[in-house]
Amino acid sequence: MERESFEDSEVAGLLNEHFISVKIDREERPDLDHIYMAACMVTNESGGWPLSVFIDSEKKPFFAGTYYPKHTRGQFMGFIELLGRISDLWNDNREVLKNSAEKIVEAITETAKTDKAKRISSNIAETAFKQFERNFDRQYGGFGNAPKFPSPHQLIFLLRYAKVGKESKATEMVEKTLLSMYKGGIYDHIGYGFSRYSTDRMWLEPHFEKMLYDNALLIIAYTECYKVTRNPLYSKLAKQIADYILRDMTSPEGGFYSAEDADSEGEEGKFYIWSTEEITDILGKDSGKQFCQIYDITHNGNFHGRSIPNLIKTDHTLADTEFCSSCLKKLYTVREQRIHPFKDDKILTSLNGLMIAALAVCGRALSSLEMLTAAQKAADFVLCKLYTDGSLKSRYRQGDVRYTAYAEDYSFLIWGLIELYEATFTPHYLTKALELTDLFISECWDEQNGGFFLNSKCGEQLITRSKEIYDGATPSANSVAAYNLIRLSRLTGIFGYNDKAQHILNCFSGQIERMPMGHSFSALALLSMTNNPKEITITAQNIENAQPALDLINSLYLPNATVIFYDGKNGLEETISMLKDYKIPKTGFLAYVCENRSCHPPTDNNDDLLYQLQD
Repeated sequence: MERESFEDSEVAGLLNEHFISVKIDREERPDLDHIYMAACMVTNESGGWPLSVFIDSEKKPFFAGTYYPKHTRGQFMGFIELLGRISDLWNDNREVLKNSAEKIVEAITETAKTDKAKRISSNIAETAFKQFERNFDRQYGGFGNAPKFPSPHQLIFLLRYAKVGKESKATEMVEKTLLSMYKGGIYDHIGYGFSRYSTDRMWLEPHFEKMLYDNALLIIAYTECYKVTRNPLYSKLAKQIADYILRDMTSPEGGFYSAEDADSEGEEGKFYIWSTEEITDILGKDSGKQFCQIYDITHNGNFHGRSIPNLIKTDHTLADTEFCSSCLKKLYTVREQRIHPFKDDKILTSLNGLMIAALAVCGRALSSLEMLTAAQKAADFVLCKLYTDGSLKSRYRQGDVRYTAYAEDYSFLIWGLIELYEATFTPHYLTKALELTDLFISECWDEQNGGFFLNSKCGEQLITRSKEIYDGATPSANSVAAYNLIRLSRLTGIFGYNDKAQHILNCFSGQIERMPMGHSFSALALLSMTNNPKEITITAQNIENAQPALDLINSLYLPNATVIFYDGKNGLEETISMLKDYKIPKTGFLAYVCENRSCHPPTDNNDDLLYQLQD
């Protein structure tokens, strides 16, 4: 639509004559996107992008729609004709449009209301699992038909449900999906990282845009699957995604960029696709032919006459051979000389929070100092540049800081800081997580009905304040907030946080129970609340003495556990007062394991610790 209409001089002339045009970056302004997408849903019973919304001077929408060709074509009204009709109505019969705006605003406000709070059903996770099972594609993994999105938070939920529910089918669905996505063209086999979604069922043909949020959550999904299965393929892929982010998506200051475009030189996917001639020119005739057979690069191609490298028809273990590794490095060097896709270099607090969480989770599991250092640098950058004078901001770009933080900025950053604390045991990150949580409650909590509003009370005042619990491309701010509050309650002993998490799940219970599969992170939060979570405290004179215990803990899949390290010198007792009662041994370590508010005797050896950590 950009090429057909917005860059067209005839369309531009009409827009400039009769309208004031504003282009919104939905990642910078999720509050506007949410409200006006709701307007589109109200008027059309469907939504999507590109989203065209017509509003009056009070910001009230009176018409909304998605795709329009330049001129009417078949069932699609033309944008030229639409602009003319709206302009005529505005000039000749404005009351019709004003009345439409009032009705739409009333409907949006109604949809933003939560149901009357009731205690959420305890079997939400089981129901969600059964829905995933019914929708699972047993041949290619994923859920439903094309287009297919990675939706890694759904896979993370299934891994945790498998742990709690002793349900091996859930793990099998995750493994099938993660392996199939890797084998497909949605994965960049040459430069690493995943594209946004696949246009087909088998994960072959992607929309080539790479999003920071997908890759962050996929690092967590592959890392957790590795911890469950111990299959080194999954740890390799988690590391490769992280390598891509640290190489291509990290600013000099340490923050993470938002996305890479699908197009280069005006053509989607041009940066990523190959011909057989190119491959043989680079690798030589024999090696080129062998590589093309492995990675499905053919004369006819699988994408507009050229080929997307993939392993769908191949034994994926061939990719681990020295031959393939050498070929991929040569192709990467040549590909780097191509014109790269546009990089969206804005740094968002929300998405940086997700990547901080991902690198902390993966760095902790794989003992990667590089990942943990990158996570710390990003956290320090966000806390320095975007959290100043007691106010959190949403976006940084080339020194320009804008927009009061939204709910997802708080939720995702707090998640990242919690993971970073448990990976590094730097008290500063836990202190900041608690500080931001209290600010989040002050700025966004709905005192009347519960749950967090999408926008802050100090932000721009719009026609309504929205709330969201549905998990879309990322988990919702409210579901992540519930998860964070549960963990912070366990880490600090502040039971009020757990009560607030329960309140969130209760006030959205009607929506969650109507479609548990669409609220997988809420189900994950509920699992973490109700299934014998372990609270682990390790005390020692220094981190080196505690390392044997920490290495054991980090090697296990303990998704509902919280871990604290205390040496008596880091000031953590000022945040967690109960630590004053814990003994610090002169040598070695002591491990305290509690669950259901009941504690095992402290132990100083890994055999006993392992026994206490078993379900």
